[in-house]
Amino acid sequence: MAENKQATGNAPHWSEKWELVVGLEVHAQLLTKSKAYSSDPNAYGDRPNTLAGPVTLALPGTLPVPNTAVIDHAIKLGLACGCTIAPRMHYARKNYFYPDLPKGYQITQDTTPICTGGSITITQEGGTEKAIALTRIHMEEDAGKSIHDVDPFNTLVDLNRAGVPLVEIVSEPVIRSSQEAYDYLVEVRRLVRYLDICDGNMEEGSLRCDANISIRPKGATTFGTRTEVKNMNSFRNVQRAIEHEAQRQSEVLDAGGTIRMETRNFDAAKGITTALRSKEMAHDYRYFPEPDLLPLTVSEKKKEAVRQTMPPLPRELRAKYTGQYGLSAYDAEVLTDDKGTALYYEAVVAGLNGSSSKKPFKQAANWVMGDVRSWVNEKGLSMAELPISPERLAGLVDLIESGKVSHTLASQKLFPLMLEHSGTAGALAEQHGLLLSTDTGAIEAAVQTAMARYPDKVEAYRAGNKGLLGLFMGEVMKASKGKADPKAANEIVKRLLEQP
Repeated sequence: MAENKQATGNAPHWSEKWELVVGLEVHAQLLTKSKAYSSDPNAYGDRPNTLAGPVTLALPGTLPVPNTAVIDHAIKLGLACGCTIAPRMHYARKNYFYPDLPKGYQITQDTTPICTGGSITITQEGGTEKAIALTRIHMEEDAGKSIHDVDPFNTLVDLNRAGVPLVEIVSEPVIRSSQEAYDYLVEVRRLVRYLDICDGNMEEGSLRCDANISIRPKGATTFGTRTEVKNMNSFRNVQRAIEHEAQRQSEVLDAGGTIRMETRNFDAAKGITTALRSKEMAHDYRYFPEPDLLPLTVSEKKKEAVRQTMPPLPRELRAKYTGQYGLSAYDAEVLTDDKGTALYYEAVVAGLNGSSSKKPFKQAANWVMGDVRSWVNEKGLSMAELPISPERLAGLVDLIESGKVSHTLASQKLFPLMLEHSGTAGALAEQHGLLLSTDTGAIEAAVQTAMARYPDKVEAYRAGNKGLLGLFMGEVMKASKGKADPKAANEIVKRLLEQP
Protein backbone atom coordinates (compact mmCIF):
# COMPACT_ATOMS: atom_id res chain seq x y z
CA MET A 1 0.00 0.00 0.00
CA ALA A 2 1.04 3.60 -0.45
CA GLU A 3 2.64 5.42 2.46
CA ASN A 4 0.06 7.08 4.67
CA LYS A 5 0.54 10.79 5.20
CA GLN A 6 1.29 11.46 8.84
CA ALA A 7 -0.99 14.05 10.33
CA THR A 8 0.83 16.65 12.41
CA GLY A 9 -2.25 18.36 13.80
CA ASN A 10 -2.82 22.11 13.84
CA ALA A 11 0.07 24.43 13.05
CA PRO A 12 2.24 25.01 16.15
CA HIS A 13 2.10 28.45 17.70
CA TRP A 14 5.74 29.21 16.89
CA SER A 15 5.02 29.01 13.16
CA GLU A 16 3.22 32.36 13.34
CA LYS A 17 6.54 34.07 14.08
CA TRP A 18 9.25 31.74 12.83
CA GLU A 19 9.94 29.96 9.56
CA LEU A 20 11.38 26.43 9.63
CA VAL A 21 14.42 25.68 7.45
CA VAL A 22 15.48 22.06 6.97
CA GLY A 23 18.09 20.33 4.84
CA LEU A 24 18.41 16.53 4.84
CA GLU A 25 21.45 14.32 4.33
CA VAL A 26 20.43 10.79 3.35
CA HIS A 27 22.93 7.94 3.29
CA ALA A 28 21.87 4.98 1.14
CA GLN A 29 23.79 1.71 1.31
CA LEU A 30 24.17 0.35 -2.21
CA LEU A 31 23.15 -3.12 -3.32
CA THR A 32 26.41 -4.58 -4.56
CA LYS A 33 27.94 -8.00 -4.10
CA SER A 34 31.21 -6.62 -2.74
CA LYS A 35 32.31 -3.54 -0.85
CA ALA A 36 33.21 -0.18 -2.32
CA TYR A 37 36.96 -0.69 -2.69
CA SER A 38 37.60 -4.36 -1.90
CA SER A 39 36.31 -7.84 -2.69
CA ASP A 40 34.95 -8.32 0.84
CA PRO A 41 31.27 -9.37 0.68
CA ASN A 42 28.65 -6.66 1.10
CA ALA A 43 26.19 -8.52 3.34
CA TYR A 44 23.98 -7.88 6.34
CA GLY A 45 23.55 -10.04 9.42
CA ASP A 46 26.74 -12.13 9.31
CA ARG A 47 28.70 -12.86 12.48
CA PRO A 48 30.58 -9.76 13.71
CA ASN A 49 33.99 -9.01 12.19
CA THR A 50 33.84 -11.78 9.58
CA LEU A 51 33.56 -9.53 6.51
CA ALA A 52 36.53 -7.21 7.02
CA GLY A 53 39.54 -8.27 4.97
CA PRO A 54 43.01 -6.74 4.54
CA VAL A 55 41.91 -3.91 2.21
CA THR A 56 39.01 -2.91 4.46
CA LEU A 57 41.40 -2.86 7.42
CA ALA A 58 44.01 -0.94 5.37
CA LEU A 59 46.76 -3.38 6.26
CA PRO A 60 50.24 -2.43 4.97
CA GLY A 61 50.75 -3.21 1.30
CA THR A 62 47.04 -3.26 0.38
CA LEU A 63 45.45 -1.01 -2.24
CA PRO A 64 41.79 -0.14 -2.86
CA VAL A 65 40.11 -0.83 -6.22
CA PRO A 66 36.90 1.00 -7.21
CA ASN A 67 33.77 -1.13 -7.50
CA THR A 68 32.31 -0.27 -10.93
CA ALA A 69 28.79 -1.20 -9.78
CA VAL A 70 29.01 1.62 -7.21
CA ILE A 71 29.82 4.12 -9.96
CA ASP A 72 26.95 2.83 -12.12
CA HIS A 73 24.51 3.08 -9.23
CA ALA A 74 25.54 6.67 -8.49
CA ILE A 75 25.18 7.65 -12.16
CA LYS A 76 21.77 5.97 -12.30
CA LEU A 77 20.53 7.90 -9.27
CA GLY A 78 21.93 11.15 -10.65
CA LEU A 79 20.16 10.64 -13.99
CA ALA A 80 16.89 9.85 -12.20
CA CYS A 81 17.17 13.11 -10.23
CA GLY A 82 18.16 15.26 -13.21
CA CYS A 83 21.63 15.94 -11.82
CA THR A 84 24.71 17.03 -13.72
CA ILE A 85 27.09 14.07 -13.89
CA ALA A 86 30.70 15.20 -13.51
CA PRO A 87 32.74 14.22 -16.60
CA ARG A 88 35.88 13.97 -14.48
CA MET A 89 36.28 13.60 -10.72
CA HIS A 90 38.60 12.27 -8.09
CA TYR A 91 38.20 10.47 -4.80
CA ALA A 92 39.19 12.10 -1.53
CA ARG A 93 40.30 11.05 1.93
CA LYS A 94 38.28 12.31 4.87
CA ASN A 95 40.50 11.94 7.90
CA TYR A 96 39.20 11.46 11.44
CA PHE A 97 39.63 9.03 14.29
CA TYR A 98 36.80 6.83 15.47
CA PRO A 99 36.95 3.33 16.95
CA ASP A 100 34.91 1.76 14.14
CA LEU A 101 36.90 3.42 11.34
CA PRO A 102 39.82 1.00 10.95
CA LYS A 103 41.76 3.01 8.35
CA GLY A 104 41.53 6.29 10.27
CA TYR A 105 39.96 7.87 7.16
CA GLN A 106 37.07 7.38 4.77
CA ILE A 107 37.37 7.26 1.01
CA THR A 108 34.75 9.76 -0.15
CA GLN A 109 34.39 12.72 -2.54
CA ASP A 110 34.93 16.33 -1.59
CA THR A 111 35.33 19.00 -4.26
CA THR A 112 34.31 16.81 -7.21
CA PRO A 113 31.11 14.90 -6.34
CA ILE A 114 29.83 12.61 -9.07
CA CYS A 115 26.43 14.37 -9.16
CA THR A 116 25.51 18.01 -8.61
CA GLY A 117 22.20 19.86 -8.78
CA GLY A 118 18.99 18.09 -9.69
CA SER A 119 15.90 17.64 -7.55
CA ILE A 120 13.41 15.17 -6.13
CA THR A 121 9.76 16.12 -6.55
CA ILE A 122 7.21 15.48 -3.83
CA THR A 123 3.43 15.64 -4.05
CA GLN A 124 1.92 17.74 -1.29
CA GLU A 125 -1.54 17.57 0.21
CA GLY A 126 -4.00 18.84 -2.35
CA GLY A 127 -1.98 17.46 -5.25
CA THR A 128 0.48 20.33 -5.68
CA GLU A 129 4.07 19.41 -6.42
CA LYS A 130 7.28 20.81 -5.00
CA ALA A 131 10.77 20.12 -6.29
CA ILE A 132 13.25 19.64 -3.44
CA ALA A 133 16.54 20.88 -4.88
CA LEU A 134 19.65 18.79 -4.34
CA THR A 135 23.11 20.13 -3.62
CA ARG A 136 25.02 16.98 -4.52
CA ILE A 137 25.17 13.21 -4.51
CA HIS A 138 28.55 11.69 -3.80
CA MET A 139 30.03 8.24 -3.30
CA GLU A 140 31.73 7.13 -0.11
CA GLU A 141 32.24 4.11 2.11
CA ASP A 142 30.56 3.32 5.40
CA ALA A 143 32.27 3.02 8.77
CA GLY A 144 31.91 0.05 11.07
CA LYS A 145 29.40 -0.10 13.88
CA SER A 146 29.94 0.72 17.54
CA ILE A 147 27.66 -1.26 19.84
CA HIS A 148 26.83 0.14 23.28
CA ASP A 149 23.89 -1.97 24.46
CA VAL A 150 25.53 -5.41 24.89
CA ASP A 151 28.35 -4.82 27.36
CA PRO A 152 27.53 -2.31 30.14
CA PHE A 153 31.18 -1.33 30.60
CA ASN A 154 32.67 -1.41 27.10
CA THR A 155 31.95 -0.34 23.54
CA LEU A 156 31.96 -3.29 21.15
CA VAL A 157 33.01 -2.79 17.53
CA ASP A 158 31.76 -4.74 14.50
CA LEU A 159 33.70 -3.93 11.34
CA ASN A 160 31.49 -5.87 8.94
CA ARG A 161 29.88 -2.63 7.75
CA ALA A 162 33.22 -0.89 7.19
CA GLY A 163 33.78 -0.31 3.48
CA VAL A 164 30.15 -0.88 2.47
CA PRO A 165 29.39 1.45 -0.46
CA LEU A 166 27.17 4.48 0.11
CA VAL A 167 25.78 7.41 -1.77
CA GLU A 168 25.05 10.51 0.25
CA ILE A 169 22.13 12.58 -1.05
CA VAL A 170 22.36 16.16 0.21
CA SER A 171 19.36 18.44 -0.22
CA GLU A 172 19.38 22.20 -0.29
CA PRO A 173 17.82 23.85 2.81
CA VAL A 174 14.47 24.28 1.04
CA ILE A 175 12.26 22.02 3.18
CA ARG A 176 9.80 24.12 5.16
CA SER A 177 7.81 21.63 7.24
CA SER A 178 8.18 18.25 8.89
CA GLN A 179 5.57 16.88 6.48
CA GLU A 180 7.66 17.95 3.50
CA ALA A 181 10.64 16.18 5.05
CA TYR A 182 8.55 13.04 5.53
CA ASP A 183 7.25 13.14 1.95
CA TYR A 184 10.77 13.72 0.63
CA LEU A 185 12.15 10.69 2.46
CA VAL A 186 9.30 8.51 1.20
CA GLU A 187 10.11 9.59 -2.36
CA VAL A 188 13.85 9.01 -1.88
CA ARG A 189 13.19 5.48 -0.63
CA ARG A 190 10.76 4.77 -3.47
CA LEU A 191 13.30 6.04 -6.01
CA VAL A 192 16.27 3.98 -4.79
CA ARG A 193 14.05 0.89 -4.65
CA TYR A 194 12.82 1.44 -8.21
CA LEU A 195 16.41 1.77 -9.38
CA ASP A 196 17.40 -1.40 -7.46
CA ILE A 197 20.34 0.38 -5.89
CA CYS A 198 19.25 0.23 -2.21
CA ASP A 199 16.66 -1.80 -0.29
CA GLY A 200 15.64 1.26 1.75
CA ASN A 201 15.37 -0.56 5.09
CA MET A 202 15.89 2.05 7.80
CA GLU A 203 15.56 -0.67 10.45
CA GLU A 204 18.74 -2.33 9.15
CA GLY A 205 20.50 1.00 8.66
CA SER A 206 20.66 0.75 4.87
CA LEU A 207 18.89 4.12 4.63
CA ARG A 208 19.90 6.71 7.24
CA CYS A 209 19.04 10.37 7.61
CA ASP A 210 20.58 13.37 9.35
CA ALA A 211 18.49 16.54 9.58
CA ASN A 212 19.95 20.06 9.65
CA ILE A 213 17.34 22.24 11.35
CA SER A 214 17.10 25.97 11.97
CA ILE A 215 14.44 28.64 12.25
CA ARG A 216 14.42 32.29 11.23
CA PRO A 217 11.95 35.16 11.56
CA LYS A 218 9.26 35.06 8.93
CA GLY A 219 10.28 37.16 5.96
CA ALA A 220 14.01 36.91 6.74
CA THR A 221 16.41 35.86 4.00
CA THR A 222 19.43 34.88 6.10
CA PHE A 223 19.57 31.50 7.79
CA GLY A 224 19.55 30.98 11.52
CA THR A 225 22.04 28.83 13.44
CA ARG A 226 21.41 25.17 12.65
CA THR A 227 21.60 22.01 14.66
CA GLU A 228 22.17 18.56 13.20
CA VAL A 229 19.99 15.76 14.53
CA LYS A 230 21.20 12.17 14.19
CA ASN A 231 20.14 8.71 15.34
CA MET A 232 16.71 8.52 13.70
CA ASN A 233 15.52 5.08 12.61
CA SER A 234 12.23 5.89 10.87
CA PHE A 235 10.65 8.56 8.69
CA ARG A 236 8.16 9.33 11.43
CA ASN A 237 10.99 9.91 13.91
CA VAL A 238 12.62 12.34 11.49
CA GLN A 239 9.33 14.20 11.40
CA ARG A 240 9.00 14.16 15.19
CA ALA A 241 12.58 15.33 15.68
CA ILE A 242 12.07 18.29 13.32
CA GLU A 243 8.89 19.31 15.11
CA HIS A 244 10.51 19.10 18.55
CA GLU A 245 13.66 20.89 17.50
CA ALA A 246 11.69 23.74 15.92
CA GLN A 247 9.70 24.11 19.14
CA ARG A 248 12.85 23.99 21.29
CA GLN A 249 14.70 26.56 19.18
CA SER A 250 11.72 28.94 19.17
CA GLU A 251 11.46 28.76 22.96
CA VAL A 252 15.19 29.51 23.34
CA LEU A 253 15.03 32.48 20.97
CA ASP A 254 11.78 33.81 22.41
CA ALA A 255 13.44 33.80 25.85
CA GLY A 256 16.34 35.89 24.53
CA GLY A 257 18.81 33.00 24.26
CA THR A 258 20.97 31.88 21.36
CA ILE A 259 21.09 28.63 19.42
CA ARG A 260 24.40 26.75 19.54
CA MET A 261 25.64 24.93 16.49
CA GLU A 262 25.76 21.35 17.72
CA THR A 263 24.97 17.72 16.95
CA ARG A 264 21.94 16.39 18.78
CA ASN A 265 20.48 12.95 19.36
CA PHE A 266 16.77 12.11 19.06
CA ASP A 267 15.25 10.11 21.90
CA ALA A 268 12.31 8.31 20.26
CA ALA A 269 10.83 7.16 23.56
CA LYS A 270 10.61 10.70 24.95
CA GLY A 271 10.21 12.51 21.63
CA ILE A 272 13.00 15.00 22.44
CA THR A 273 16.46 15.89 21.18
CA THR A 274 19.51 16.04 23.46
CA ALA A 275 22.96 17.50 22.88
CA LEU A 276 25.70 15.10 21.75
CA ARG A 277 28.62 17.34 20.89
CA SER A 278 29.36 20.93 19.97
CA LYS A 279 30.00 21.93 16.35
CA GLU A 280 31.01 25.51 17.05
CA MET A 281 34.51 24.66 15.87
CA ALA A 282 34.46 23.35 12.31
CA HIS A 283 35.94 19.89 11.97
CA ASP A 284 39.17 19.81 10.01
CA TYR A 285 38.91 16.56 8.09
CA ARG A 286 42.07 17.41 6.15
CA TYR A 287 40.50 16.39 2.85
CA PHE A 288 42.97 15.64 0.10
CA PRO A 289 42.78 13.63 -3.15
CA GLU A 290 42.96 9.87 -2.52
CA PRO A 291 46.47 8.94 -3.69
CA ASP A 292 45.71 5.24 -4.24
CA LEU A 293 42.83 5.76 -6.71
CA LEU A 294 43.06 7.31 -10.16
CA PRO A 295 40.68 10.12 -11.15
CA LEU A 296 37.44 8.91 -12.69
CA THR A 297 36.07 9.88 -16.10
CA VAL A 298 32.40 9.46 -17.06
CA SER A 299 31.75 9.67 -20.80
CA GLU A 300 28.46 10.41 -22.55
CA LYS A 301 28.53 6.84 -23.84
CA LYS A 302 28.78 5.57 -20.28
CA LYS A 303 25.85 7.71 -19.13
CA GLU A 304 23.71 6.50 -22.02
CA ALA A 305 24.57 2.87 -21.29
CA VAL A 306 23.44 3.34 -17.68
CA ARG A 307 20.30 5.17 -18.80
CA GLN A 308 19.28 2.18 -20.92
CA THR A 309 19.21 -0.02 -17.79
CA MET A 310 16.81 2.26 -15.89
CA PRO A 311 13.17 1.26 -15.31
CA PRO A 312 10.25 3.68 -15.71
CA LEU A 313 10.29 5.96 -12.70
CA PRO A 314 7.36 6.46 -10.29
CA ARG A 315 6.71 10.10 -11.15
CA GLU A 316 6.59 9.31 -14.88
CA LEU A 317 4.24 6.39 -14.27
CA ARG A 318 1.91 8.46 -12.07
CA ALA A 319 1.65 11.09 -14.80
CA LYS A 320 0.85 8.41 -17.38
CA TYR A 321 -1.76 6.71 -15.20
CA THR A 322 -3.65 9.92 -14.43
CA GLY A 323 -3.17 11.45 -17.90
CA GLN A 324 -3.41 8.61 -20.42
CA TYR A 325 -5.25 5.99 -18.38
CA GLY A 326 -7.69 8.28 -16.58
CA LEU A 327 -6.97 6.86 -13.14
CA SER A 328 -7.36 8.91 -9.97
CA ALA A 329 -4.32 10.37 -8.23
CA TYR A 330 -4.92 7.93 -5.36
CA ASP A 331 -4.95 4.90 -7.67
CA ALA A 332 -1.78 6.10 -9.39
CA GLU A 333 -0.09 6.57 -6.00
CA VAL A 334 -1.02 3.06 -4.84
CA LEU A 335 0.06 1.40 -8.10
CA THR A 336 3.45 3.14 -8.12
CA ASP A 337 4.16 2.74 -4.40
CA ASP A 338 6.54 -0.10 -5.16
CA LYS A 339 8.26 -1.15 -8.34
CA GLY A 340 6.91 -4.71 -8.36
CA THR A 341 3.29 -3.57 -8.36
CA ALA A 342 3.88 -0.89 -11.01
CA LEU A 343 5.68 -3.22 -13.41
CA TYR A 344 3.05 -5.93 -12.89
CA TYR A 345 0.27 -3.46 -13.71
CA GLU A 346 2.21 -2.26 -16.76
CA ALA A 347 2.40 -5.84 -18.03
CA VAL A 348 -1.32 -6.44 -17.33
CA VAL A 349 -2.25 -3.35 -19.36
CA ALA A 350 0.01 -4.49 -22.21
CA GLY A 351 -1.81 -7.85 -22.30
CA LEU A 352 -5.36 -6.43 -22.43
CA ASN A 353 -7.41 -6.65 -25.61
CA GLY A 354 -8.53 -3.55 -27.44
CA SER A 355 -6.91 -0.40 -28.73
CA SER A 356 -4.50 1.47 -26.50
CA SER A 357 -7.09 4.15 -25.75
CA LYS A 358 -10.02 1.82 -25.01
CA LYS A 359 -8.52 -0.76 -22.71
CA PRO A 360 -10.18 -1.25 -19.31
CA PHE A 361 -7.41 0.50 -17.39
CA LYS A 362 -9.50 1.15 -14.27
CA GLN A 363 -10.80 -2.42 -14.08
CA ALA A 364 -7.25 -3.77 -14.36
CA ALA A 365 -6.11 -1.34 -11.66
CA ASN A 366 -8.90 -2.48 -9.37
CA TRP A 367 -7.81 -6.10 -9.70
CA VAL A 368 -4.15 -5.31 -9.04
CA MET A 369 -4.91 -3.06 -6.06
CA GLY A 370 -7.65 -5.35 -4.75
CA ASP A 371 -7.56 -9.13 -5.08
CA VAL A 372 -3.93 -9.34 -6.20
CA ARG A 373 -2.37 -7.10 -3.55
CA SER A 374 -4.63 -8.55 -0.87
CA TRP A 375 -3.43 -12.09 -1.61
CA VAL A 376 0.23 -11.06 -1.86
CA ASN A 377 0.11 -9.11 1.41
CA GLU A 378 -1.75 -11.89 3.22
CA LYS A 379 0.91 -14.40 2.19
CA GLY A 380 3.79 -12.02 2.91
CA LEU A 381 5.12 -12.44 -0.62
CA SER A 382 6.40 -10.15 -3.34
CA MET A 383 4.66 -9.50 -6.64
CA ALA A 384 7.30 -11.62 -8.35
CA GLU A 385 6.06 -14.61 -6.35
CA LEU A 386 2.42 -14.27 -7.45
CA PRO A 387 1.52 -17.47 -9.37
CA ILE A 388 -0.71 -15.56 -11.80
CA SER A 389 1.28 -13.92 -14.58
CA PRO A 390 0.25 -10.47 -15.81
CA GLU A 391 -0.86 -12.01 -19.09
CA ARG A 392 -3.22 -14.42 -17.29
CA LEU A 393 -4.69 -11.62 -15.18
CA ALA A 394 -5.22 -9.56 -18.34
CA GLY A 395 -7.16 -12.52 -19.74
CA LEU A 396 -9.34 -12.54 -16.62
CA VAL A 397 -10.10 -8.82 -16.95
CA ASP A 398 -10.94 -9.27 -20.65
CA LEU A 399 -13.22 -12.21 -19.82
CA ILE A 400 -15.19 -10.06 -17.37
CA GLU A 401 -15.34 -7.13 -19.79
CA SER A 402 -16.70 -9.39 -22.54
CA GLY A 403 -19.57 -10.39 -20.26
CA LYS A 404 -18.64 -14.07 -20.22
CA VAL A 405 -18.10 -14.22 -16.46
CA SER A 406 -19.36 -12.01 -13.65
CA HIS A 407 -17.02 -10.03 -11.43
CA THR A 408 -18.43 -11.79 -8.37
CA LEU A 409 -17.73 -15.27 -9.73
CA ALA A 410 -14.33 -14.14 -10.97
CA SER A 411 -13.35 -12.84 -7.54
CA GLN A 412 -14.85 -15.62 -5.44
CA LYS A 413 -14.12 -18.68 -7.59
CA LEU A 414 -12.11 -18.06 -10.76
CA PHE A 415 -9.27 -16.04 -9.21
CA PRO A 416 -8.66 -18.69 -6.49
CA LEU A 417 -8.65 -21.36 -9.21
CA MET A 418 -6.05 -19.40 -11.16
CA LEU A 419 -3.86 -19.26 -8.05
CA GLU A 420 -3.93 -23.05 -7.78
CA HIS A 421 -3.95 -24.13 -11.44
CA SER A 422 -2.26 -23.16 -14.69
CA GLY A 423 -4.26 -22.34 -17.78
CA THR A 424 -6.07 -19.28 -19.02
CA ALA A 425 -9.00 -17.68 -17.25
CA GLY A 426 -11.30 -18.68 -20.10
CA ALA A 427 -10.26 -22.32 -20.05
CA LEU A 428 -10.63 -22.59 -16.26
CA ALA A 429 -14.01 -20.83 -16.34
CA GLU A 430 -15.31 -23.27 -18.95
CA GLN A 431 -13.81 -26.29 -17.20
CA HIS A 432 -15.43 -25.40 -13.88
CA GLY A 433 -18.77 -24.20 -15.23
CA LEU A 434 -18.28 -20.53 -14.37
CA LEU A 435 -19.25 -19.00 -17.71
CA LEU A 436 -22.38 -16.87 -17.59
CA SER A 437 -25.57 -18.45 -18.85
CA THR A 438 -27.66 -16.67 -21.48
CA ASP A 439 -30.41 -19.31 -21.35
CA THR A 440 -33.41 -16.95 -21.30
CA GLY A 441 -35.79 -19.82 -20.64
CA ALA A 442 -34.01 -20.79 -17.43
CA ILE A 443 -33.84 -17.16 -16.34
CA GLU A 444 -37.56 -16.62 -17.02
CA ALA A 445 -38.39 -19.76 -15.04
CA ALA A 446 -36.36 -18.49 -12.08
CA VAL A 447 -38.15 -15.15 -12.21
CA GLN A 448 -41.56 -16.78 -12.34
CA THR A 449 -40.67 -18.92 -9.32
CA ALA A 450 -39.58 -15.85 -7.37
CA MET A 451 -42.74 -13.94 -8.31
CA ALA A 452 -44.89 -16.84 -7.13
CA ARG A 453 -42.97 -16.90 -3.84
CA TYR A 454 -43.36 -13.16 -3.20
CA PRO A 455 -46.69 -12.03 -4.66
CA ASP A 456 -46.90 -9.11 -2.23
CA LYS A 457 -43.50 -7.87 -3.38
CA VAL A 458 -44.65 -8.07 -6.98
CA GLU A 459 -47.61 -5.84 -6.17
CA ALA A 460 -45.40 -3.42 -4.24
CA TYR A 461 -42.99 -3.20 -7.20
CA ARG A 462 -45.86 -2.52 -9.60
CA ALA A 463 -47.12 0.12 -7.18
CA GLY A 464 -43.86 2.04 -7.55
CA ASN A 465 -41.34 0.43 -5.17
CA LYS A 466 -38.69 -0.14 -7.83
CA GLY A 467 -36.08 -0.90 -5.18
CA LEU A 468 -37.49 -4.41 -4.97
CA LEU A 469 -35.84 -5.20 -8.29
CA GLY A 470 -32.75 -6.24 -6.32
CA LEU A 471 -34.75 -8.88 -4.44
CA PHE A 472 -35.80 -10.64 -7.62
CA MET A 473 -32.35 -10.31 -9.18
CA GLY A 474 -30.94 -11.95 -6.06
CA GLU A 475 -33.38 -14.85 -6.41
CA VAL A 476 -32.39 -15.34 -10.04
CA MET A 477 -28.68 -15.31 -9.25
CA LYS A 478 -29.25 -17.72 -6.36
CA ALA A 479 -31.21 -20.12 -8.56
CA SER A 480 -28.52 -19.99 -11.27
CA LYS A 481 -25.69 -20.27 -8.73
CA GLY A 482 -24.40 -16.93 -9.90
CA LYS A 483 -24.10 -17.97 -13.54
CA ALA A 484 -26.98 -16.00 -15.02
CA ASP A 485 -25.87 -13.14 -17.25
CA PRO A 486 -26.65 -10.10 -15.02
CA LYS A 487 -27.48 -7.84 -17.96
CA ALA A 488 -29.85 -10.33 -19.57
CA ALA A 489 -31.36 -11.26 -16.21
CA ASN A 490 -31.99 -7.62 -15.31
CA GLU A 491 -33.92 -7.05 -18.54
CA ILE A 492 -36.02 -10.21 -18.11
CA VAL A 493 -36.82 -9.42 -14.45
CA LYS A 494 -37.97 -5.91 -15.36
CA ARG A 495 -40.06 -7.15 -18.28
CA LEU A 496 -41.88 -9.82 -16.29
CA LEU A 497 -42.44 -7.65 -13.21
CA GLU A 498 -43.91 -4.85 -15.26
CA GLN A 499 -46.32 -7.09 -17.14
CA PRO A 500 -49.91 -6.59 -15.93
